[in-house]
Amino acid sequence: MPLRLTDEQLTAIMRGAAPLAPNRRDAYLREIADALAGRELGDGTLFRIIRETQRKHFDAPQLGDPGMISKYR
Repeated sequence: MPLRLTDEQLTAIMRGAAPLAPNRRDAYLREIADALAGRELGDGTLFRIIRETQRKHFDAPQLGDPGMISKYR
């Protein structure tokens, strides 16, 4: 069954994917879809799911990583 999202809700989901590494976004979106399936969807529920799912898929940059580009080195 397809999810029914407002434009604002879809925008929030995509904004949640923006800081993720490109190779992690598909898993993030799939997990969001699975979490929303069969639920009564309100903005609060959606934003909580986005926050929790984004935390699982976000890899923070490691400071001092030799491959990291920084204007301070």
